[in-house]
Amino acid sequence: MQTFILGILILLIGYIFYSRYINNLFSPDDRDTPATKNRDGVDFVPISKNKNALIHLLNIAGMGPIIGALQGILFGPIAFILIPLGCVFAGGVHDYFAGMLSMRNKGAQITGLIHKYLGHTAFRIFMVIVSIMLLLLATVFVYTSGDIFVERFLGIKDFAISNPIVLCTYLVILSYFIIATLFPIDKIIGKFYPILGLMLILGTGLVLAGFFIKGVNLQNFHITKYNIHPNNLPIIPMFFMTVSCGLLSGFHSTQATIISRTVESEFDGKRIFYGMMCLESLIAMIWAAAAMDVYSLNLVPQNIIGTANVVNIIANKFVPFNLAFIVTLAVIILPITSGDTALRALRITVADALNLEQKKIINRLIIVIPIVLSVLSILIWAKLNAGSFGLIWRYFTFFNQLIAIPTLLCATIYLAKEKKNYIPTIIPALFYVFITMAFIFSEQIGFGLPLIYAEIIAIVITIFALIYVYKKL
Repeated sequence: MQTFILGILILLIGYIFYSRYINNLFSPDDRDTPATKNRDGVDFVPISKNKNALIHLLNIAGMGPIIGALQGILFGPIAFILIPLGCVFAGGVHDYFAGMLSMRNKGAQITGLIHKYLGHTAFRIFMVIVSIMLLLLATVFVYTSGDIFVERFLGIKDFAISNPIVLCTYLVILSYFIIATLFPIDKIIGKFYPILGLMLILGTGLVLAGFFIKGVNLQNFHITKYNIHPNNLPIIPMFFMTVSCGLLSGFHSTQATIISRTVESEFDGKRIFYGMMCLESLIAMIWAAAAMDVYSLNLVPQNIIGTANVVNIIANKFVPFNLAFIVTLAVIILPITSGDTALRALRITVADALNLEQKKIINRLIIVIPIVLSVLSILIWAKLNAGSFGLIWRYFTFFNQLIAIPTLLCATIYLAKEKKNYIPTIIPALFYVFITMAFIFSEQIGFGLPLIYAEIIAIVITIFALIYVYKKL
């Protein structure tokens, strides 16, 4: 329990002090924001600070902080240290600069920022990568939320797309994604997300309360047993690829840039972008602790360890029966409220690349229709091919962490131009160059090399990345 408490203290102290330092580096001021200057009633709409914070929390908190935590805690209590440290020094910094740089650049999406700070070649590469990542994410979140819903509330165990109830559930969720993508941000997302955000906080809070009411069995970190993963997976790179949304996630840059178009004042950025990342990290910590408890008590069958099915076991263990549905609803909300904004981010990204204004509904439909057809195609393929979910999720994981790198590099170049300290951004950027390259060169979805060779190649690529950055500087 002491390691868990220490991790929470790291998170709290980091937000109080380090976020203030990062905020001072950027130096927000009282200039007009894109929400007020470019208001169009669709994507550029002023929304209050507190609402924006809850909306952004739901946007970034997909299944990552839950699934990542359920899998990451298998490495042992070291997760309670690495998650908050990663959040404070990498994830929070990444999210803050993604949102604030977007505000300083007329609400540009992450690909637009890459174009400005890293050049046209990097823009073309990451335009493709961002598009693939958002399509994969939306697809995974359609059937993840659908499967959890039909299992928990309808008692269905057959998740095949040939099951008419399952298919109808998928189509309802995808239809909602389309509506939320097309409608002005203040009509659906702005109205309902704050309420759903509070439900997420309540559901996680009920699990935390159960720790004190029913007791929780948590191990403490010991240097001689720093990695206890049952499959002997290495912490580097696997932990940092597994626990993304609670530590650092490139997907967040696509969401922060959506919110940058609704923020009323630059002074709100610290709470919205850095603060909500810290809150998401806290959510991941709580779910990791709950998973450690039910794993240690052998309450979870081996075949579902690390999957969304563990959520129901945790809810039944820590939450009273008549309130357990709140926890399940909170978890269903996560993929839905990130899937719809993934499609929204893709629509805006494509629109910016094509220079196609989005005030007219026909212009939005021109982009959304092929996106939805792509999601449907991937969904049908995934449901008809066994093991495809794991494959899609692993590729998403790689693209997700890869996209975090140019965001941090954009922030590095911005700070250098402003003659400010860029060490807080370049260090995590280079670290994740090493992590992502070690992952793709060692994993079977990549080159499948022995880890030692993969790490040597990753070090070489990291050195070249450093040279590239200094040339840009």
